[in-house]
Amino acid sequence: MNSDTPPQSPPIETDQQPLIGFAALMRMGLSGIDLLPLGTRLIEHLKLHPNDANALLDLSIVLQLRRSPDIALNVQAMALEIKQLYRFPAATGQVGLQLLAIMGPGDIRANTPIEFLLENSDVALDLLYLVPGKPFPASVPDHHVLFIAVAESDQNRQLLRSIEEYLESWPRPVLNRPDRIAYMSRNKVVELLQSAPGLVIPVSTRIGRQILEQVGRAELSITAFIPDGDFPIIARPVDSHAGHGLSKLDNPESLADYLQSMPDDQFYIARFVDYRGPDGLFRKFRIALIDGRPFACHMAISEHWMIHYLNAGMTESPEKRAEEAAFMAGFDTDFATRHKAALRAIHERMGLDYLAIDCAETDTGELLIFEVDTSMVVHAMDPVDIFPYKQPQMKKLFAAFRAMLAKAAQSDTPPRLMQSSSAGEGS
Repeated sequence: MNSDTPPQSPPIETDQQPLIGFAALMRMGLSGIDLLPLGTRLIEHLKLHPNDANALLDLSIVLQLRRSPDIALNVQAMALEIKQLYRFPAATGQVGLQLLAIMGPGDIRANTPIEFLLENSDVALDLLYLVPGKPFPASVPDHHVLFIAVAESDQNRQLLRSIEEYLESWPRPVLNRPDRIAYMSRNKVVELLQSAPGLVIPVSTRIGRQILEQVGRAELSITAFIPDGDFPIIARPVDSHAGHGLSKLDNPESLADYLQSMPDDQFYIARFVDYRGPDGLFRKFRIALIDGRPFACHMAISEHWMIHYLNAGMTESPEKRAEEAAFMAGFDTDFATRHKAALRAIHERMGLDYLAIDCAETDTGELLIFEVDTSMVVHAMDPVDIFPYKQPQMKKLFAAFRAMLAKAAQSDTPPRLMQSSSAGEGS
Protein backbone atom coordinates (compact mmCIF):
# COMPACT_ATOMS: atom_id res chain seq x y z
CA MET A 1 0.00 0.00 0.00
CA ASN A 2 2.94 2.34 -0.62
CA SER A 3 1.66 5.28 -2.67
CA ASP A 4 5.18 6.04 -4.00
CA THR A 5 5.69 2.62 -5.60
CA PRO A 6 3.81 1.63 -8.77
CA PRO A 7 1.54 -1.30 -7.88
CA GLN A 8 2.42 -4.61 -9.40
CA SER A 9 0.26 -7.64 -9.95
CA PRO A 10 1.64 -10.06 -7.32
CA PRO A 11 2.69 -13.62 -8.05
CA ILE A 12 0.86 -16.56 -6.55
CA GLU A 13 3.41 -19.06 -5.29
CA THR A 14 2.26 -20.64 -2.03
CA ASP A 15 -0.61 -22.82 -0.84
CA GLN A 16 -1.93 -19.92 1.27
CA GLN A 17 -1.15 -16.68 -0.50
CA PRO A 18 -0.87 -13.42 1.44
CA LEU A 19 -4.01 -11.32 1.31
CA ILE A 20 -3.79 -8.58 -1.33
CA GLY A 21 -6.85 -6.64 -0.18
CA PHE A 22 -9.29 -4.08 -1.52
CA ALA A 23 -6.98 -1.07 -1.32
CA ALA A 24 -4.11 -2.68 -3.23
CA LEU A 25 -6.43 -4.19 -5.85
CA MET A 26 -8.23 -0.91 -6.44
CA ARG A 27 -4.89 0.89 -6.72
CA MET A 28 -3.86 -1.60 -9.42
CA GLY A 29 -7.07 -0.99 -11.34
CA LEU A 30 -6.84 2.79 -11.14
CA SER A 31 -3.20 2.73 -12.22
CA GLY A 32 -4.13 0.90 -15.42
CA ILE A 33 -3.19 -2.65 -14.52
CA ASP A 34 -5.55 -5.15 -16.14
CA LEU A 35 -6.96 -7.26 -13.31
CA LEU A 36 -8.11 -10.03 -15.64
CA PRO A 37 -4.73 -11.87 -15.67
CA LEU A 38 -4.59 -11.71 -11.86
CA GLY A 39 -8.14 -13.03 -11.64
CA THR A 40 -7.21 -15.87 -13.99
CA ARG A 41 -4.15 -16.75 -11.87
CA LEU A 42 -6.27 -16.72 -8.73
CA ILE A 43 -8.73 -19.13 -10.33
CA GLU A 44 -5.91 -21.46 -11.43
CA HIS A 45 -4.40 -21.28 -7.93
CA LEU A 46 -7.77 -22.16 -6.37
CA LYS A 47 -8.10 -25.23 -8.56
CA LEU A 48 -5.08 -26.62 -6.70
CA HIS A 49 -5.81 -24.98 -3.34
CA PRO A 50 -9.61 -24.67 -3.06
CA ASN A 51 -9.48 -23.83 0.66
CA ASP A 52 -7.28 -20.75 0.30
CA ALA A 53 -9.70 -18.23 1.77
CA ASN A 54 -7.33 -15.33 1.12
CA ALA A 55 -7.31 -16.10 -2.59
CA LEU A 56 -11.10 -16.46 -2.60
CA LEU A 57 -11.60 -13.11 -0.87
CA ASP A 58 -9.19 -11.38 -3.26
CA LEU A 59 -10.90 -13.01 -6.24
CA SER A 60 -14.27 -11.73 -5.03
CA ILE A 61 -12.89 -8.16 -4.99
CA VAL A 62 -11.37 -8.57 -8.46
CA LEU A 63 -14.74 -9.76 -9.74
CA GLN A 64 -16.50 -6.77 -8.18
CA LEU A 65 -14.02 -4.35 -9.69
CA ARG A 66 -14.60 -6.06 -13.05
CA ARG A 67 -18.38 -5.63 -12.73
CA SER A 68 -19.39 -9.22 -11.92
CA PRO A 69 -21.16 -8.60 -8.61
CA ASP A 70 -23.29 -11.75 -8.33
CA ILE A 71 -20.39 -14.13 -8.94
CA ALA A 72 -18.22 -12.00 -6.63
CA LEU A 73 -20.61 -12.36 -3.70
CA ASN A 74 -20.81 -16.13 -4.23
CA VAL A 75 -17.01 -16.34 -4.13
CA GLN A 76 -16.93 -14.14 -1.02
CA ALA A 77 -19.42 -16.46 0.70
CA MET A 78 -17.10 -19.40 -0.06
CA ALA A 79 -14.20 -17.53 1.57
CA LEU A 80 -16.21 -16.68 4.69
CA GLU A 81 -17.36 -20.27 5.01
CA ILE A 82 -13.69 -21.28 5.37
CA LYS A 83 -12.67 -18.52 7.77
CA GLN A 84 -13.89 -15.17 9.03
CA LEU A 85 -10.63 -13.53 10.13
CA TYR A 86 -8.23 -11.87 7.65
CA ARG A 87 -4.98 -10.15 8.57
CA PHE A 88 -2.86 -7.30 7.23
CA PRO A 89 0.53 -6.77 8.88
CA ALA A 90 1.67 -3.25 9.69
CA ALA A 91 3.06 -1.63 6.54
CA THR A 92 6.09 -0.29 8.43
CA GLY A 93 7.05 -3.74 9.73
CA GLN A 94 6.84 -2.46 13.32
CA VAL A 95 3.47 -2.84 15.05
CA GLY A 96 2.56 0.27 16.98
CA LEU A 97 -1.12 -0.52 17.36
CA GLN A 98 -3.36 -3.53 16.76
CA LEU A 99 -6.76 -2.73 15.24
CA LEU A 100 -9.66 -5.15 14.93
CA ALA A 101 -12.37 -4.16 12.45
CA ILE A 102 -15.74 -5.89 12.34
CA MET A 103 -16.97 -6.36 8.78
CA GLY A 104 -20.10 -7.77 7.17
CA PRO A 105 -20.53 -9.71 3.94
CA GLY A 106 -21.49 -7.76 0.83
CA ASP A 107 -20.10 -5.63 -1.95
CA ILE A 108 -17.30 -3.10 -1.62
CA ARG A 109 -19.74 -0.49 -0.24
CA ALA A 110 -20.97 -2.77 2.57
CA ASN A 111 -18.17 -1.72 4.95
CA THR A 112 -15.88 1.18 5.74
CA PRO A 113 -12.88 0.73 3.40
CA ILE A 114 -10.53 1.03 6.34
CA GLU A 115 -7.46 -0.35 4.54
CA PHE A 116 -7.10 2.93 2.64
CA LEU A 117 -6.92 4.92 5.89
CA LEU A 118 -4.00 2.87 7.23
CA GLU A 119 -1.71 3.30 4.25
CA ASN A 120 1.99 3.17 5.20
CA SER A 121 1.13 3.05 8.92
CA ASP A 122 2.34 1.00 11.88
CA VAL A 123 -1.18 -0.33 12.49
CA ALA A 124 -1.69 -4.09 12.14
CA LEU A 125 -5.24 -4.70 10.93
CA ASP A 126 -7.46 -7.72 11.53
CA LEU A 127 -10.72 -7.91 9.58
CA LEU A 128 -13.32 -10.06 11.32
CA TYR A 129 -16.33 -10.85 9.13
CA LEU A 130 -19.53 -11.55 11.06
CA VAL A 131 -22.05 -13.44 8.97
CA PRO A 132 -25.80 -13.32 9.67
CA GLY A 133 -27.06 -16.75 10.68
CA LYS A 134 -23.63 -17.95 11.82
CA PRO A 135 -22.55 -17.89 15.50
CA PHE A 136 -20.33 -14.97 16.42
CA PRO A 137 -16.91 -16.06 17.72
CA ALA A 138 -16.57 -16.50 21.45
CA SER A 139 -13.00 -15.17 21.33
CA VAL A 140 -11.11 -12.82 19.05
CA PRO A 141 -7.49 -11.76 18.49
CA ASP A 142 -6.04 -9.34 20.98
CA HIS A 143 -6.33 -5.71 19.94
CA HIS A 144 -6.01 -2.18 21.27
CA VAL A 145 -9.11 -0.77 19.54
CA LEU A 146 -12.22 -2.22 17.90
CA PHE A 147 -13.67 -0.40 14.87
CA ILE A 148 -17.14 -1.21 13.53
CA ALA A 149 -16.78 -1.10 9.76
CA VAL A 150 -20.22 -2.47 8.85
CA ALA A 151 -22.10 0.26 6.98
CA GLU A 152 -25.80 1.06 7.19
CA SER A 153 -28.05 -0.66 4.65
CA ASP A 154 -31.22 -2.72 4.57
CA GLN A 155 -29.03 -5.81 4.30
CA ASN A 156 -26.89 -4.84 7.31
CA ARG A 157 -29.61 -3.57 9.64
CA GLN A 158 -30.14 -6.82 11.55
CA LEU A 159 -26.41 -7.47 11.61
CA LEU A 160 -25.80 -4.09 13.25
CA ARG A 161 -28.37 -4.91 15.94
CA SER A 162 -26.70 -8.26 16.55
CA ILE A 163 -23.28 -6.63 16.78
CA GLU A 164 -24.59 -4.18 19.37
CA GLU A 165 -25.63 -7.13 21.54
CA TYR A 166 -22.33 -8.91 20.83
CA LEU A 167 -20.39 -5.85 22.04
CA GLU A 168 -22.09 -5.62 25.40
CA SER A 169 -19.32 -5.17 28.00
CA TRP A 170 -16.62 -5.33 25.31
CA PRO A 171 -13.22 -5.10 27.06
CA ARG A 172 -11.65 -2.71 24.55
CA PRO A 173 -12.49 0.79 23.27
CA VAL A 174 -15.01 0.71 20.42
CA LEU A 175 -15.11 3.28 17.61
CA ASN A 176 -18.21 3.88 15.45
CA ARG A 177 -20.78 2.16 17.62
CA PRO A 178 -23.30 0.08 15.64
CA ASP A 179 -26.33 1.80 17.19
CA ARG A 180 -25.11 5.11 15.72
CA ILE A 181 -24.29 3.58 12.33
CA ALA A 182 -27.93 2.46 12.20
CA TYR A 183 -28.92 6.14 11.90
CA MET A 184 -27.05 6.55 8.61
CA SER A 185 -29.96 5.82 6.25
CA ARG A 186 -30.79 8.77 4.02
CA ASN A 187 -34.12 9.53 5.67
CA LYS A 188 -32.78 9.24 9.23
CA VAL A 189 -29.82 11.49 8.39
CA VAL A 190 -32.34 14.11 7.28
CA GLU A 191 -34.21 13.78 10.59
CA LEU A 192 -31.00 14.29 12.56
CA LEU A 193 -29.56 17.16 10.53
CA GLN A 194 -32.52 19.09 9.16
CA SER A 195 -32.47 21.75 11.87
CA ALA A 196 -28.68 22.09 12.04
CA PRO A 197 -27.31 25.62 11.62
CA GLY A 198 -25.77 26.64 8.30
CA LEU A 199 -26.82 23.46 6.60
CA VAL A 200 -29.30 22.50 3.85
CA ILE A 201 -30.40 18.90 3.49
CA PRO A 202 -33.51 18.23 1.38
CA VAL A 203 -36.11 15.89 2.85
CA SER A 204 -35.35 12.40 1.56
CA THR A 205 -38.42 10.17 1.54
CA ARG A 206 -38.37 6.43 1.16
CA ILE A 207 -41.23 5.42 -1.09
CA GLY A 208 -42.51 2.27 -2.77
CA ARG A 209 -42.73 1.66 -6.48
CA GLN A 210 -46.53 1.50 -6.61
CA ILE A 211 -46.89 4.93 -5.01
CA LEU A 212 -44.38 6.40 -7.44
CA GLU A 213 -46.27 4.85 -10.33
CA GLN A 214 -49.36 6.69 -9.14
CA VAL A 215 -47.40 9.95 -9.02
CA GLY A 216 -46.13 9.22 -12.53
CA ARG A 217 -49.75 8.89 -13.70
CA ALA A 218 -50.58 12.21 -11.95
CA GLU A 219 -52.98 10.38 -9.60
CA LEU A 220 -50.99 11.62 -6.58
CA SER A 221 -48.97 14.79 -6.04
CA ILE A 222 -45.28 14.54 -5.33
CA THR A 223 -45.66 17.29 -2.71
CA ALA A 224 -47.53 14.82 -0.49
CA PHE A 225 -44.23 12.98 -0.02
CA ILE A 226 -41.58 15.73 -0.11
CA PRO A 227 -43.10 18.61 1.84
CA ASP A 228 -40.16 20.94 1.15
CA GLY A 229 -40.47 20.91 -2.64
CA ASP A 230 -41.97 19.86 -5.95
CA PHE A 231 -40.60 18.77 -9.31
CA PRO A 232 -37.81 18.64 -10.32
CA ILE A 233 -36.83 15.82 -7.99
CA ILE A 234 -33.98 13.35 -7.78
CA ALA A 235 -34.72 9.65 -7.37
CA ARG A 236 -32.51 6.68 -6.60
CA PRO A 237 -33.03 3.06 -5.52
CA VAL A 238 -32.64 2.31 -1.81
CA ASP A 239 -29.10 1.13 -0.89
CA SER A 240 -27.67 2.44 -4.18
CA HIS A 241 -24.38 4.34 -4.26
CA ALA A 242 -21.99 5.98 -6.73
CA GLY A 243 -24.86 7.39 -8.79
CA HIS A 244 -26.38 4.00 -9.68
CA GLY A 245 -29.98 4.64 -10.69
CA LEU A 246 -29.76 8.32 -9.68
CA SER A 247 -31.77 10.60 -11.97
CA LYS A 248 -33.16 14.12 -12.05
CA LEU A 249 -36.85 14.03 -12.98
CA ASP A 250 -38.57 17.20 -14.12
CA ASN A 251 -42.23 16.12 -14.17
CA PRO A 252 -44.57 13.14 -13.62
CA GLU A 253 -44.04 11.93 -17.18
CA SER A 254 -40.29 11.66 -16.70
CA LEU A 255 -40.92 9.76 -13.46
CA ALA A 256 -43.03 7.23 -15.34
CA ASP A 257 -40.25 6.77 -17.90
CA TYR A 258 -37.69 6.37 -15.12
CA LEU A 259 -39.65 3.58 -13.45
CA GLN A 260 -39.85 1.66 -16.69
CA SER A 261 -36.07 1.47 -16.73
CA MET A 262 -35.64 0.57 -13.04
CA PRO A 263 -36.58 -2.86 -11.60
CA ASP A 264 -36.30 -1.80 -7.94
CA ASP A 265 -39.23 -1.76 -5.50
CA GLN A 266 -38.02 0.91 -3.05
CA PHE A 267 -36.64 4.38 -3.80
CA TYR A 268 -35.50 7.59 -2.13
CA ILE A 269 -36.81 10.84 -3.58
CA ALA A 270 -35.90 14.43 -2.72
CA ARG A 271 -36.23 17.86 -4.26
CA PHE A 272 -33.48 18.88 -6.64
CA VAL A 273 -31.28 21.78 -5.53
CA ASP A 274 -29.48 23.68 -8.29
CA TYR A 275 -26.07 24.28 -6.74
CA ARG A 276 -24.12 25.51 -9.76
CA GLY A 277 -21.76 28.43 -9.21
CA PRO A 278 -21.78 31.81 -10.95
CA ASP A 279 -19.61 30.34 -13.71
CA GLY A 280 -22.23 27.65 -14.42
CA LEU A 281 -20.11 24.80 -12.99
CA PHE A 282 -21.05 22.41 -10.20
CA ARG A 283 -18.62 21.71 -7.36
CA LYS A 284 -18.89 18.72 -5.05
CA PHE A 285 -16.70 18.23 -1.98
CA ARG A 286 -15.87 15.09 -0.05
CA ILE A 287 -15.06 15.80 3.59
CA ALA A 288 -14.00 13.31 6.27
CA LEU A 289 -14.83 13.96 9.92
CA ILE A 290 -12.24 12.26 12.14
CA ASP A 291 -12.97 12.58 15.85
CA GLY A 292 -15.00 15.65 14.90
CA ARG A 293 -12.26 17.38 12.92
CA PRO A 294 -12.90 18.00 9.18
CA PHE A 295 -10.44 17.04 6.45
CA ALA A 296 -10.68 17.66 2.72
CA CYS A 297 -10.63 14.47 0.63
CA HIS A 298 -11.33 15.91 -2.82
CA MET A 299 -13.20 18.54 -4.78
CA ALA A 300 -14.74 17.64 -8.14
CA ILE A 301 -15.78 20.29 -10.68
CA SER A 302 -18.16 19.46 -13.51
CA GLU A 303 -20.59 20.87 -16.05
CA HIS A 304 -23.13 18.26 -14.88
CA TRP A 305 -25.02 18.23 -11.59
CA MET A 306 -24.32 14.53 -10.93
CA ILE A 307 -20.61 14.57 -10.20
CA HIS A 308 -18.26 11.66 -9.74
CA TYR A 309 -14.61 12.44 -9.34
CA LEU A 310 -13.52 9.94 -11.99
CA ASN A 311 -15.73 11.47 -14.70
CA ALA A 312 -15.45 15.14 -13.74
CA GLY A 313 -12.51 15.75 -16.07
CA MET A 314 -10.10 16.62 -13.27
CA THR A 315 -7.21 14.73 -14.89
CA GLU A 316 -7.68 16.57 -18.18
CA SER A 317 -8.05 20.10 -16.77
CA PRO A 318 -5.11 21.97 -15.17
CA GLU A 319 -7.55 24.76 -14.25
CA LYS A 320 -9.80 22.41 -12.28
CA ARG A 321 -6.80 20.84 -10.52
CA ALA A 322 -5.45 24.28 -9.62
CA GLU A 323 -8.77 25.13 -8.00
CA GLU A 324 -8.82 21.84 -6.10
CA ALA A 325 -5.23 22.43 -4.93
CA ALA A 326 -6.18 25.90 -3.64
CA PHE A 327 -9.25 24.40 -1.92
CA MET A 328 -7.08 21.86 -0.10
CA ALA A 329 -4.33 24.33 0.78
CA GLY A 330 -6.77 26.79 2.33
CA PHE A 331 -9.28 24.28 3.68
CA ASP A 332 -8.67 24.84 7.40
CA THR A 333 -8.85 28.62 7.25
CA ASP A 334 -11.53 28.93 4.55
CA PHE A 335 -14.04 26.12 3.93
CA ALA A 336 -13.75 24.48 7.37
CA THR A 337 -13.99 27.86 9.09
CA ARG A 338 -16.99 29.06 7.08
CA HIS A 339 -18.87 25.83 7.73
CA LYS A 340 -17.61 25.27 11.27
CA ALA A 341 -21.06 25.27 12.90
CA ALA A 342 -22.57 22.91 10.32
CA LEU A 343 -19.67 20.46 10.50
CA ARG A 344 -19.73 20.49 14.30
CA ALA A 345 -23.47 19.80 14.24
CA ILE A 346 -22.97 16.83 11.91
CA HIS A 347 -20.37 15.34 14.24
CA GLU A 348 -22.44 15.88 17.36
CA ARG A 349 -25.75 14.69 15.93
CA MET A 350 -24.43 11.65 14.09
CA GLY A 351 -22.38 10.56 17.10
CA LEU A 352 -19.73 8.75 15.05
CA ASP A 353 -15.96 8.83 15.45
CA TYR A 354 -15.41 8.60 11.70
CA LEU A 355 -17.64 9.44 8.76
CA ALA A 356 -17.49 11.08 5.35
CA ILE A 357 -19.71 13.68 3.71
CA ASP A 358 -20.43 14.46 0.08
CA CYS A 359 -21.60 18.07 -0.07
CA ALA A 360 -21.68 21.34 -1.99
CA GLU A 361 -22.39 25.01 -1.26
CA THR A 362 -25.63 26.80 -2.02
CA ASP A 363 -25.70 30.23 -3.65
CA THR A 364 -26.38 31.67 -0.18
CA GLY A 365 -23.28 30.05 1.30
CA GLU A 366 -24.85 27.18 3.21
CA LEU A 367 -23.52 23.63 3.24
CA LEU A 368 -25.67 21.44 0.99
CA ILE A 369 -25.56 17.80 2.10
CA PHE A 370 -25.86 15.02 -0.46
CA GLU A 371 -24.80 12.05 1.62
CA VAL A 372 -23.36 11.20 5.03
CA ASP A 373 -21.87 7.73 5.23
CA THR A 374 -19.12 5.55 6.65
CA SER A 375 -18.47 3.55 3.46
CA MET A 376 -17.08 6.22 1.10
CA VAL A 377 -13.60 5.53 -0.24
CA VAL A 378 -11.11 8.05 1.15
CA HIS A 379 -7.77 7.41 -0.51
CA ALA A 380 -4.41 8.64 -1.82
CA MET A 381 -4.43 6.72 -5.11
CA ASP A 382 -4.40 9.61 -7.59
CA PRO A 383 -1.23 9.83 -9.72
CA VAL A 384 1.34 11.92 -7.89
CA ASP A 385 2.67 13.52 -11.07
CA ILE A 386 -0.78 14.87 -11.96
CA PHE A 387 -2.09 15.53 -8.43
CA PRO A 388 1.04 16.38 -6.38
CA TYR A 389 -0.96 18.49 -3.95
CA LYS A 390 -3.05 15.55 -2.73
CA GLN A 391 -0.34 13.51 -1.02
CA PRO A 392 0.38 16.03 1.79
CA GLN A 393 -3.34 16.48 2.44
CA MET A 394 -4.07 12.74 2.56
CA LYS A 395 -1.05 12.05 4.75
CA LYS A 396 -2.42 14.61 7.19
CA LEU A 397 -5.81 12.89 7.10
CA PHE A 398 -4.29 9.43 7.62
CA ALA A 399 -2.21 10.75 10.52
CA ALA A 400 -5.38 12.10 12.14
CA PHE A 401 -7.05 8.69 11.80
CA ARG A 402 -3.99 7.06 13.39
CA ALA A 403 -4.07 9.64 16.18
CA MET A 404 -7.75 8.90 16.82
CA LEU A 405 -6.92 5.20 17.21
CA ALA A 406 -4.07 6.03 19.59
CA LYS A 407 -6.31 8.31 21.63
CA ALA A 408 -8.90 5.56 21.96
CA ALA A 409 -6.25 2.99 22.87
CA GLN A 410 -4.86 5.25 25.60
CA SER A 411 -8.28 5.41 27.21
CA ASP A 412 -7.98 1.70 28.03
CA THR A 413 -5.65 -0.32 30.19
CA PRO A 414 -2.88 -2.16 28.30
CA PRO A 415 -4.48 -5.02 26.38
CA ARG A 416 -4.34 -8.44 27.94
CA LEU A 417 -4.00 -11.50 25.77
CA MET A 418 -7.25 -12.55 24.19
CA GLN A 419 -7.46 -15.92 22.51
CA SER A 420 -7.43 -16.16 18.74
CA SER A 421 -10.81 -16.31 17.10
CA SER A 422 -12.30 -19.78 16.83
CA ALA A 423 -13.65 -18.63 13.47
CA GLY A 424 -10.21 -19.26 11.95
CA GLU A 425 -7.28 -16.89 11.63
CA GLY A 426 -5.03 -17.36 8.66
CA SER A 427 -2.48 -14.87 7.42
